[in-house]
Amino acid sequence: MVSYNPKDWLKLILNFHKSDTFVILLPAILLLGAITGGISYVEQNHFHEFLPANLTIFHQISGFIISLVLVFRINSAYDRWWEGRKLWGSLLNNSRNLCIKLNALIPKEDKVARKEIHALISSYAFSFKEHLRGNDAIDEITFSDELKKENYINASHKPNYIAKTLTAYILNICKKNPQTPNDYLIVSENLDDFTEICGACERIKNTPIPYSYSIFIKKIVFIYIITMPVSFGLTTGYWSIPIVMIMFYAFASLELISEEIEDPFGTDSNDLPTDEIAAKIKENTQEILLT
Repeated sequence: MVSYNPKDWLKLILNFHKSDTFVILLPAILLLGAITGGISYVEQNHFHEFLPANLTIFHQISGFIISLVLVFRINSAYDRWWEGRKLWGSLLNNSRNLCIKLNALIPKEDKVARKEIHALISSYAFSFKEHLRGNDAIDEITFSDELKKENYINASHKPNYIAKTLTAYILNICKKNPQTPNDYLIVSENLDDFTEICGACERIKNTPIPYSYSIFIKKIVFIYIITMPVSFGLTTGYWSIPIVMIMFYAFASLELISEEIEDPFGTDSNDLPTDEIAAKIKENTQEILLT
């Protein structure tokens, strides 16, 4: 995720990042400008008397309708992005709450148990991050006597395997060092939340925008833009070139941004900072349990 100052207008306007839609769309924008110029030339010099002068009425009406469709599209994509951000915030808070409770339940002298729990919780965050990206990377996973490397690699759902191992380990601690009859109940809700958050993020990732809706938007935007040179070339002449280029940039950018943020768990510039959140979970759990 790109960090930036939203108040620095000039820097943002003049900055062209590799994920900027202008950079991505520039070849198509230039090609469309050339096509528009050619159509304008032909209309002005050869078909001026044969084409009606009010062709722009279609684009004036349909442009408003398409704008509403695109607004709904990007709002739907942003809702998915924001829900993903709230879920990862819940994962961070849930990890902290679980560690705070375990810090009170586990004796200070039991350094082994504290290190094991820290390793399991932080490994869950890193494993969950890679799981949502469809990766099996193990570089950030801390293996131990409880979390064995071979068993982890062979697990089909790796976050579930770590959650299962963490739950069994904490339950065993509560049985061996009982302080109250309800030791496990104190932390059970936090343990359940790991799987709840995982399932909610999987729902976002595995439920894309309906295919029919996505293809309809692309088709209607294409038809709208490709017919603009014909109507505007007759009425505005060569001024139709910048008009069509700007309209294409606006409409196509909205669709590109929507496509990127509707799956917010990847490594694109506008995706969620899951690497940073996972690292923060590791840092916070270490501070709570080991210092």
